[in-house]
Amino acid sequence: MTTFRLPIFLPTVLNLRVNVTMVILAMGALGLPAKHALSQTGQAEAKVDSPPAFSLHDGQHDFDFNIGVWHTHICRILDPLSGSTHSIELNGTVTVRKVWGGRAQLEEIEADGPKGHWEGLTLFLYNPQSRQWSQSFIDSKIAELGSPLIGSFQDGRGELFAQDTFHGKSVLIRGVWSNIVPDSHHFEESLSNDGGKTWAPAFIGELTRETQPATTAPGSNTTTEEGQHDFDFDFGTWKTHSSRLLHPLTGSQTWADMDGITVVKKVWDGRANSAEYKADGPAGHVELMALRWFNPTTHEWNLDFATPQVGTLGIPGVGVFKNGRADFYDYEPINGRSVLVRFSIWSITANTAQSEQAFSADGGKTWEVNWINKYNRIGEE
Repeated sequence: MTTFRLPIFLPTVLNLRVNVTMVILAMGALGLPAKHALSQTGQAEAKVDSPPAFSLHDGQHDFDFNIGVWHTHICRILDPLSGSTHSIELNGTVTVRKVWGGRAQLEEIEADGPKGHWEGLTLFLYNPQSRQWSQSFIDSKIAELGSPLIGSFQDGRGELFAQDTFHGKSVLIRGVWSNIVPDSHHFEESLSNDGGKTWAPAFIGELTRETQPATTAPGSNTTTEEGQHDFDFDFGTWKTHSSRLLHPLTGSQTWADMDGITVVKKVWDGRANSAEYKADGPAGHVELMALRWFNPTTHEWNLDFATPQVGTLGIPGVGVFKNGRADFYDYEPINGRSVLVRFSIWSITANTAQSEQAFSADGGKTWEVNWINKYNRIGEE
């Protein structure tokens, strides 16, 4: 189970917004922005520093218990820091699968309660350097990426933490995974407004493994919003040729090529998808994962990504499809300077596509393309 920090029933309960300014080694793939990788040459697979003398626990498999299909009973306390016990209860199904060779997990949640049907999506990512997990959650209706919970497991108990706001005030958030046995486990999320001295439960989930297969695919939804299938052309396996400008915004014209494979899979019945990319070239070996999800309110798509070296998502780009082409924009530090980033992707034919990335250091007046990706379909998902 996962955090439900963006409730659709009470959207003002936790007003969580992403605020991430991290440096991530990355490069472009089908819908995966290159961004910070462009300053790297031959360092896409950075060496992990030696662990300290006390030797941290290698937690890459700590969430393996979570794989599978689960029945969940949820209790949500509506105003946990007030002392009130007023709550609502929901029942539903949680489906969790490994992605990215086991370095990540995708969780799809469906539940029903007194306010109707609710869906959520969680990406779990492992950071091999800190040996911690991050847990990033997206609500299907609000479609905003919350601040990730980050933490680790010890003695069969996982504790992950975040800082955010509740009713306009700063709070700490703690997610605890406990009572873990093969066919059940417990998840509880709590808030603290006194620096962690006391914790008030806000969400409690009891999960038991399903013995019968689900009758419908996770994320199945009969409601169709304009734009939610704009990425359908992307599903499948693609041979990918990438060309990148090694030193963008310097006047350099030195480019490097890489060749690899991109695999794009449907999530949430097409309202989201994941892309996994592997490539090799003179600059080294690169692996990436992207998560793209649709906002049914704004009819925009969000695009975010991660690398094996950093177990959290970055700053999401936001954009829309027009005439078969999507342009995603965000503003973030690149090599110590804040610049506009534009990532574009479009279908050429049923079996070919292209994407490119560009930076602007003058507020969008001019753009320098620094990454070009060409795709040829080689298989069907």
